Parts: sequence; structure tokens; C-alpha cells
Amino acid sequence: MAARPTEYGVPGALGLGIEPGAGRFGWWRSSLSIALPAVLLVLIFGACFLWPLVGSVPQPTGGNILDSNLPLFSHGHLLGTDPVGNDELSRLLYGGRSSLEIALAVNGIGLLLGGLLGALAGYFGGWRDSVIMRVLDVLIAFPSLVLALAIAQGLGPSKIHAIWALCAFSVPAFARIGRAATLQVRERTFMIAARFSGAGSGRILARHVAPNIFPQLLTFALLGMGITVILEGALSFLGLGIPPPAPSWGNMIAQGQGVLSVQPRYVLLPSGALFITVVSFNLLGEGLRSRWSGQ
Repeated sequence: MAARPTEYGVPGALGLGIEPGAGRFGWWRSSLSIALPAVLLVLIFGACFLWPLVGSVPQPTGGNILDSNLPLFSHGHLLGTDPVGNDELSRLLYGGRSSLEIALAVNGIGLLLGGLLGALAGYFGGWRDSVIMRVLDVLIAFPSLVLALAIAQGLGPSKIHAIWALCAFSVPAFARIGRAATLQVRERTFMIAARFSGAGSGRILARHVAPNIFPQLLTFALLGMGITVILEGALSFLGLGIPPPAPSWGNMIAQGQGVLSVQPRYVLLPSGALFITVVSFNLLGEGLRSRWSGQ
């Protein structure tokens, strides 16, 4: 069943009010729905960020052409090599690091900047709300991938340009979530009491609004991580993300499609890594959303 839209245009499933599972079975199911994807993500992040530092993983570029197209489980190359002799395991790990760094940056900026703008719009209302949200609505009106492609095309392919291109839709998306969450808590008793006690707007936003909207922003960030990994892969696949020879999962898939019929692993390995990562982020986000909405 599709999520029911709320008054403020945010799917109702992202707000409070989802009933948790009942009894001990519901608690175990909720815990497993968080623990399993969390463990997978710890393994993925550990492999991409720590394994190249502590393990004997060769550099992802500068391979020997004489070692090209080595099969799986070759000596010194667990996942073989690519057509120019680069180690496939190394490219998979370093490519995952690049993709995850972009996803972390995009969603971190979106959470901080978009969440702040949404909280300000929802708390103050009036002309501030209208100005902030109308500007952001202009960006939201464009399809996310089309907007990212246009910005990346204008700036040129690089990691930092991919981050700016993807932030163009992450910030407005987080702002809408932050605004909707702020509107939910703005008229609660503790907020009214804080205003009557003489607390300033900055203090109220920091001590009362931020802690109450953070769970929804964090849940949305986890779901957004999966979306961002896919979009970064699309940019790199189209030559507008991380430029070769530096690896990312997207450009690895793009480079492997030319030999898909004879060497499918060049596409299957990065595609599988991308799929597992995206599913793990989505499952963790859904699990945390269900847990927090039941409290």
C-alpha cells in the first residue's frame, strides 16, 4: 500500500504514527530489521575504508597490462584483473569508497543545511516559510536525475562536482522533511511552555526542535544514502561522475558493459555491491523508522 500523503506533502510513513509490532515477536522482528542491515553496512564500510589500509590490497590503477583479464581466484588477485591489468578487488573497494564518500557528503549536507532551513521555515512560518519553501520548491520541481545531469554537465566530471550536483535535490528534500517534522512539534505543550518561559528562538530550536526532528531526518538520510549511491552510479555510468581511471561502482559498470557477453563479472561485481549496499540502507532506514515511530 502506498504511503498516505500528509497535509504538508510528506508521506505519512515518514511521520509519527506507525504502529509497531505487538509483543515479544514484534520486538524481535524490529530488532532484526535493524541489526541485520546494520551489520551488512558495517562490513561494507569496513571493507571499503579499512581493508585497503590494513590489508595487502594493490592500488586500483597502474596495473600491468601483462596481467590483464586474469580469472577469479588468480594468485595475488582474488577477483581477477580488468582488461588493463588492474586488480578487480582493489577497484571494487576503492570504487565503493568513492561512491560512499559522495553519498555521505550529499546526505550530510542535506541533513544539516536542509534540516536547518526546514526547521526555520516550520518554526517561524509566515513570510520566512514562504520564501524558503518557494525557492526550494523550484529545485524540487525538476526531476532529480535530470537536474543532477544538467549541473554535472555544466561543471564537468569530478567527485566534488558530483556532490554539488546531487546536493541540489538533497537539500530541498531534507528541508521538506524538517519543515513537516517541525510543524508537528511546534504547538506541543513543551514548546508552548518554553516560549512562555522567555526562551529565545535559537535556544528553542537547539534544545527542543532539533532533538525531536532529528530521528526523522536521520531516517530519511539513511533512505537517501541508497538513492544517492544509485544516482552517483548513474552519473559515473554516463561519464559525469568520477572520471576514469579512478574507480567508482558506476564507471566500473559502464566500462564492463562493453565486454558483458564474454566477461560478465566486470558488471556483476560492482552491480552486486551496489545492490547490497542500497538494500541495506533502505532496510536500516525502514527499521529505524518503525522503531522510532512506535516510541
